[in-house]
Amino acid sequence: MVLDLVLIGLAIAVFPLSVTAFVLVLSTEGGIWKGLVFILSWLACFVAVLAAVLLTTGGKPPAPDSPPSTASSAVKLAIGVGLVGYGWYRHVRRGRTGGNGPSASPGGLTARLDRISLWTAAGLAPLLQPWGLVAAGAATVVDADLSETSSTLALFAYCVLATSSLLAMEVYATFAPASARARLGRLRVWLQTHQDQAIVAVALAAGLFLVGRSIHQLES
Repeated sequence: MVLDLVLIGLAIAVFPLSVTAFVLVLSTEGGIWKGLVFILSWLACFVAVLAAVLLTTGGKPPAPDSPPSTASSAVKLAIGVGLVGYGWYRHVRRGRTGGNGPSASPGGLTARLDRISLWTAAGLAPLLQPWGLVAAGAATVVDADLSETSSTLALFAYCVLATSSLLAMEVYATFAPASARARLGRLRVWLQTHQDQAIVAVALAAGLFLVGRSIHQLES
């Protein structure tokens, strides 16, 4: 479970669409506060999903080869296949369109985000989470045993890891605003011009890992 959560958490942390959106939120007027609200909403949604899973399982992992255990592995397999298919689709579409390009006007998007309220920033966070990966994490958490300290620590680390990129940018922008503005601006430009490549890489890597792990679990 721990290895699965680490890799899924890393994939969530670097998912290009959510990272790009957060950089744009930070770059707006009052971006520090909007970014903080975004992170709190992101974490609240994330924890709510995990809590729902743990309430369903009672904090006890299902027995090996039991229907719940098999269903969990099957769900992860389906998500993995979906991620691989999505990554391949983005790769093929990128080839047909002749490469990357910004999906929207950066200036126009920034101008719209500049006018958002704190409540809107909070509402954006759940919408921008990579729900396929979040669902894969939820299916993995089915195996958590809350009677063991290691499982509790693994869940805590998973939440922090999945939010680590947002937390790092928020802290950086808070304590070094001038430097952060320049560096995050360069990161935004890179993400906007390499977004498809990054999405393909993350989707294929996470998808192939989930497929391989799920098949192994179903066969064992």
